[in-house]
Amino acid sequence: MILAAAPPSPIGAHQMLVFLAQLAVLLGTAFALGRLATRVRLPAVVGELAAGVLLGPSLLGPLWPALSGWLFPADVAQIHLLDAVGQLGVLLLVGFTGMHLDLGLARRKGGAAAWVAAGGLLIPLGLGFAAGFALPAVMIGQNADRPVFALFLGVAVCVSAIPVIAKVLLEMNLLHRDIGQLVITAAAVDDVVGWSLLAVVSGMAGAGFTLGHAALSVGALAAVAAVALVVGRPLVRKALATANRSPEHGVTVAVVVVLVVLSAAGTHALSLEPILGAFVCGLLISSSGVPVRERLGSLRTFVMAVLAPVFFATAGLRMDLTALRDPAVLGAAALVLLLAVVGKFAGAYLGARIGRLGHWEGLALGAGLNARGVIGVIVAMVGLRLGVLTTETYTVVVLVAVVTSLMAPPTLRYAVARIAVTHEERERAAVA
Repeated sequence: MILAAAPPSPIGAHQMLVFLAQLAVLLGTAFALGRLATRVRLPAVVGELAAGVLLGPSLLGPLWPALSGWLFPADVAQIHLLDAVGQLGVLLLVGFTGMHLDLGLARRKGGAAAWVAAGGLLIPLGLGFAAGFALPAVMIGQNADRPVFALFLGVAVCVSAIPVIAKVLLEMNLLHRDIGQLVITAAAVDDVVGWSLLAVVSGMAGAGFTLGHAALSVGALAAVAAVALVVGRPLVRKALATANRSPEHGVTVAVVVVLVVLSAAGTHALSLEPILGAFVCGLLISSSGVPVRERLGSLRTFVMAVLAPVFFATAGLRMDLTALRDPAVLGAAALVLLLAVVGKFAGAYLGARIGRLGHWEGLALGAGLNARGVIGVIVAMVGLRLGVLTTETYTVVVLVAVVTSLMAPPTLRYAVARIAVTHEERERAAVA
């Protein structure tokens, strides 16, 4: 006679209490500081990250260790509960990023956008890779050798943040301008390549850099692309069309969440990052031709107002600004920030000039693409989770994401003010 296995014991009362308190405190603080950031014309992610910094080892820990120890205990099971909420939030956030990319625009913009995207990707990637060999060994995570760490750092400084860039262009009324469309197009190309590189490098974490491991990761990436095109595209189109026949928007919301999570699980099963699957699913939804954006309004609101702030506040919790008191860490932060800013500016400017764009257009493209924002934070979290980055290096990468996001609006505004408005742009603005 086979006895049925005993059901798993429910979560402990104290563990549940701490989890609910964590969620309430993190979300409340992140929402308040995010709103404050937007009021002073900063990206909301800056305030949401600051919430975690204030509640983490940088401030609350030293000032009130008893409260910090109760609210954020060093218990792996407790930490995983909070991380699970944040992970769902980041998967849906990255899915929405993919949904809002217009790859058709990239094809229409042609050569100039390709040169800008290539320069804005390759030069900072190379500089970040070189910096990875210059930083002290104590900044390398336990699951990475020097080449994998260097590649990961290169990816971290070469990405751009479509959500931050689009928001800045919208607020500055630049989306109808040619320069605004070029910025978005180049950022979209960089994001697609950046997520792919992140998946490849993440696949080598723990195994070390060898040609065999690199080939396996690239092969897995090629398999994802093939399955997405052959199976994923018709499946996504059919699922969305079926969901759209329902008068209830909730049906479409549920189908989209299932598709994003399943795609994330698929890439994770191939030893690639789950966020790559979420991003690819977003691209498939965007190119499906099925109108779902209006039906997803409630999901987007919940993700942006609840799940994403919890994720970024949790990311802030892992920052330890006290590490910057170490001259070696402070020097590393200054070096990585300098290379990230100069590399992206120089790469985009050089690409713009090769693509026969003007001086001020090149500077505007460099300024716009420099914002790493939420994407830089997500990359840093992936590196920390995989053991490629240490807490000190993680703090440096997140600081780069925040500082470059703060730099983008004023530098972009300065450059665009010197670019003449064309007749076609005036007509486009009138139609919009």
